[in-house]
Amino acid sequence: MSSTAPLRSDGAAAMAAVAPVVAVHAALDEAVGDARARYADGRPESERLHAEASASLPGGNTRSVLFFHPFPFRVRRGWDCHLEDVDGHVYVDLLGEYTAGLYGHSNPAIRAAIERTLADGISFGAHNTYEGRLAAEVCRRFPSMDLVRFTNSGTEANLMAVSLARIATGRSKLAVFEGAYHGGLLSFAHGGSPVNAPYEVVVGTYNDVGGAHRLLAEHGRELAAVLVEPMLGSGGCIPAEPAFLQMLRDQTTAQGTVLVFDEVMTSRLSPGGAQALYGIAPDLTTLGKYFGGGLSFGAFGGRRDLMARFDPSQPGALGHAGTFNNNVLSMAAGLAGLSEVLTPDAVVALNRRGDRLRDSLAASFRRAAAPLSATGIGSLVGIHGTPGPVRTPADAERGDDRLLELLFLDLLDRGWYVARRGFIALSLAVTDDLVEGFVATVDEVLAARSSLWR
Repeated sequence: MSSTAPLRSDGAAAMAAVAPVVAVHAALDEAVGDARARYADGRPESERLHAEASASLPGGNTRSVLFFHPFPFRVRRGWDCHLEDVDGHVYVDLLGEYTAGLYGHSNPAIRAAIERTLADGISFGAHNTYEGRLAAEVCRRFPSMDLVRFTNSGTEANLMAVSLARIATGRSKLAVFEGAYHGGLLSFAHGGSPVNAPYEVVVGTYNDVGGAHRLLAEHGRELAAVLVEPMLGSGGCIPAEPAFLQMLRDQTTAQGTVLVFDEVMTSRLSPGGAQALYGIAPDLTTLGKYFGGGLSFGAFGGRRDLMARFDPSQPGALGHAGTFNNNVLSMAAGLAGLSEVLTPDAVVALNRRGDRLRDSLAASFRRAAAPLSATGIGSLVGIHGTPGPVRTPADAERGDDRLLELLFLDLLDRGWYVARRGFIALSLAVTDDLVEGFVATVDEVLAARSSLWR
């Protein structure tokens, strides 16, 4: 067969194939740069305040997750599910304070509880009338928690639960999973944080039933605890597969290892948390975020034989200090939230709304042929810069982070606030109409950007 077409070497053919990819990358870089410039031009007061704060805070920041380029906006006020920044921009807040803002910014029942409590004083240095009632409500909602103790954050709760497991078992090692986040001192994304607490850990692959089983078989008799999120939160809203969690429960029981469910984020996924959805009871559970009604809060609790070691009325009890463990504002706000606002029906309705949002976003991504996907359970949604599927942190890392940044900045331009990494945590103040409006905006953004991937 003859042809008049010129022959090309394999190298030339490869270069021809790469050229469109390079052009797409360049176009995406340019789009992100333009979006950053547009963002900065519209927020001169936020830029000024960021520069001012940078003189005394490293990078103008004291909470790393809130930073993004070129600088984060500064909030002047919040109400319901809205935020207004210092430059006058108003956003619908779909981030929900990274799950802590479940009640929105001005729930009347919680605000009234805080105002009543403020009128009676702030720091008592004594037991107050709220802590016991809040503890009873927590234990009622989580049957695996016979007893509970309060802390100031989810980070503290996880550290205390791990310490208790080490003392109770007489063992030192922990099993954790890649991509997990258990607070500022126990983070295992990208191999672990250099500021992690100096525990000896073995790291498994999330949702790898066989691999995790082998890991536990090899180290089981040395493991004090297996610490796991029933859904990776900061790791991308990646739900655990039921067989994975059940294997962990079976193996820890057989080996005398303490199974700790970190439900700091996932406790909102049903009236009894993720453990109720999966039907698996851990030995210890850690909580945080919204349980303080939007104020600082953490808790750890579980089996009576483990938690009773903190009973100060008994000889040899373990100490657990913390000036603000029972701070009266968090106790009062938390109790008002659980007893007056967050009914089982409200929890169910919130999570159904989140499921509808996730399904709608997935449909939007398909319609636009956009290389994006959505994961999560209920009211927690993770958007990824890859068409998926995403069932492990490694799957999520294959995504293009520039797509997430561009989506984030385009949504801010149109008055919608989600996390820079694509995370959404719906609050009770977010209505069905707002969810529909958000999806319509996503459709608009994807249509305007479709040349970047088509």
